[in-house]
Amino acid sequence: MKTPELHEIKKILGKPYFENKDFLLYNGDCTELMSKLPPNLINTTITSPPYNIGKEYEKIMTVDDYINWCSSWIEQIYNLTKKDGALLLNLGYLEVKDKGRNVPIPYLLWDKTPFYLIQEIIWNYGAGVSCRKILSPRNEKILWYVKDENNYTFNLDPIRDPNVKYPNQKKNGKLRCNPLGKNPSDVWQIAKVTSGSKRSSKERTKHPAQFPNELIDKFVQGFSNPNDIILDPFIGSGTTAEMSLKYGRKCVGFEIREDYCEITVDRIQNSDIYQTTL
Repeated sequence: MKTPELHEIKKILGKPYFENKDFLLYNGDCTELMSKLPPNLINTTITSPPYNIGKEYEKIMTVDDYINWCSSWIEQIYNLTKKDGALLLNLGYLEVKDKGRNVPIPYLLWDKTPFYLIQEIIWNYGAGVSCRKILSPRNEKILWYVKDENNYTFNLDPIRDPNVKYPNQKKNGKLRCNPLGKNPSDVWQIAKVTSGSKRSSKERTKHPAQFPNELIDKFVQGFSNPNDIILDPFIGSGTTAEMSLKYGRKCVGFEIREDYCEITVDRIQNSDIYQTTL
């Protein structure tokens, strides 16, 4: 039996490309699909849009047009988000003509939204492009937005870092560190999903810009609650869906390319958490 909220979404958007009890996947433009939905449906959005750098899945825009486009769909997400909801937005770099070569997109976008910015999270990784005339980039940024700065979900315990230097250190007979671990801080060292015959990540799909499971694992557990509805309007390879289902959340995904939808379907059907399509 599908949850009332997912049933409502399906009733409005029609037959999805793929569905199971807790997941709806639609093949289409997310801006068109979101425009049809009523407000206050979504608890948390976790996504990474195209970076406007010429990847196979995007059309290059001027920087101003790109920022305006991002602002437009972020506002749509804001309207769909419940009062205590959040947006976790992963962004990279682009070139701004005559201004900068590797300009972090958050610097251009962070305040172009009605959301309230709680914090920037730095995702640091080892592998990446090797450069000769500049430092090799080894991070991307996640903007943690909320709708209400005084009322939002943050579950620290599930995402604590167990790597504590002195786990048994005490003060006045009491442990100084939480036995579950320490606060992971706002810099996360998580490996990228790599490719190649001898270095390909176990979770690798055919998608060219895949979220690592560990990153989305932390987003899902730390910034949503069981039975929440998680939206990914650029669902790509389906990592958000897999991690949402793994931890007992519902998920709605939009993807404009049918071949990427197929990657997500194959991934969900072959995962341990797959449930029979209803």
